[in-house]
Amino acid sequence: MSTLEKIDEKKHGYTLGTVADESGSIDTIAALVAADHQHDIKLRTMSWKKTACLLAGEQVCLAIMAQSWSLSVLGWVPGIITMLLSGILFWITSMTMHKYIMKYPQILDICDFGYHVFGRSKAAYVFSAFMLLANNILLIGFHILTGAKILNTLSDHSLCTAVFSVIATIMGIVMAVPRTLQHVSFMSMFSSAFMGLAILLFLIFAGIENAPLYGYGGNYPSLGPVKTYAFPLPGTTWVNCMNAVLNITFLWVPQILFPSFIAEMERPQEFPKALAVLTAISVILFIVPPAIGFRYLGQYSTAPAFGSLGVVSYKKASFGFVIVPTLIIGVIYANVTAKFVYLRIMGKSKHAHSHTVIGWGVWILVMVVIWVLGFVFAEVIPSMGDFLSLLSAAFDSFFGFIYFAVAYWQLNRGMLFRGPFQTLMTLTNIFILAVGLFMLGPGLYAAVEAIIADYSGSTNPAFSCANMAI
Repeated sequence: MSTLEKIDEKKHGYTLGTVADESGSIDTIAALVAADHQHDIKLRTMSWKKTACLLAGEQVCLAIMAQSWSLSVLGWVPGIITMLLSGILFWITSMTMHKYIMKYPQILDICDFGYHVFGRSKAAYVFSAFMLLANNILLIGFHILTGAKILNTLSDHSLCTAVFSVIATIMGIVMAVPRTLQHVSFMSMFSSAFMGLAILLFLIFAGIENAPLYGYGGNYPSLGPVKTYAFPLPGTTWVNCMNAVLNITFLWVPQILFPSFIAEMERPQEFPKALAVLTAISVILFIVPPAIGFRYLGQYSTAPAFGSLGVVSYKKASFGFVIVPTLIIGVIYANVTAKFVYLRIMGKSKHAHSHTVIGWGVWILVMVVIWVLGFVFAEVIPSMGDFLSLLSAAFDSFFGFIYFAVAYWQLNRGMLFRGPFQTLMTLTNIFILAVGLFMLGPGLYAAVEAIIADYSGSTNPAFSCANMAI
């Protein structure tokens, strides 16, 4: 029997895991790639360089511009420590994920990952599937809302905000038609470049203007001269601090998509190269621009930081470039989400991997439904900023920490304390598990409290025409 024939075909021709394949041998990977390349639509085609572009396109995002606000809440010391610690844990958990997937190279997405990690549990698979769909569709909604904010800002609210949301949704659907991540990775290069340009312009404008204009506590100079501080200011609530921490961890926890990216690599064993590129980019962009932003905006920092700029032309010139990464990142999440749904509809039929009318029709229909659901969430949620904290607490606690602490235990059972380094890594993963549980408990409570506060105040009605420009 060939390597591929040993693979359990419970789902669309790929393994959910068998003892024979637990070694994650190169032969198994080669067999999976060979089987995929027999299809009209080939998925396992990305090199590590294209994967690096895809990772950067997904990570270099608007959330970077919310980190100055996090620093304004936490202060320099807790803020920078949280950023550095999040980066270290990101690298460790991502490498654990890769090692586990190399043991089970047939894993296609985070749902397969959860199925394996929790003892081939169907309940874990269903739970992971629900979380994947909920997380991704809410994030697509966030990007639709962001697109509407950008169009509002650039046009001085020339149209109803709901109309701008419809425009962003239609643009997203059209851009999301390609079915392979290799095609999306090409778009990701433009996403990273435009986001980088927006960040650069913001830093220049923040540095040359006399003072920021807008702050959550009041407009300049009502809060006094711009200042920075080492620790949270007196009166800062625990809920605000927790939401600032969740805001940082949200940026550093993209692993929910990583199994899907690895599954479309021709040589998934080279994923650490792409991860190293992403980590180097992230350490610079996730810390340096927010720190500079906090230096010039101080207690007037907003999320995103573009909103604090005092000169309208500066705000438009920098924030306008964000429209490209906003749509492309939405496309990345939509592709992974649609692929999960599509392959479960099509199963092992010829339409799943062929250029047929039925195949393309179902793919486009699934994509439309996903973006429409995202549009609905974008219109009915009062504050997407607080919902990002909710996403971080409810989803990233599992997909950024808990899943990978369990994966480490599965990979190292029987030798958790074998030698100083192994002991250190075991203790680190116990800490990772504790962080995930803390986010799931107190973190989730803080996020919900912030949302309740939003609903108790003045909120825009659903499908509102109200001006949402920053």
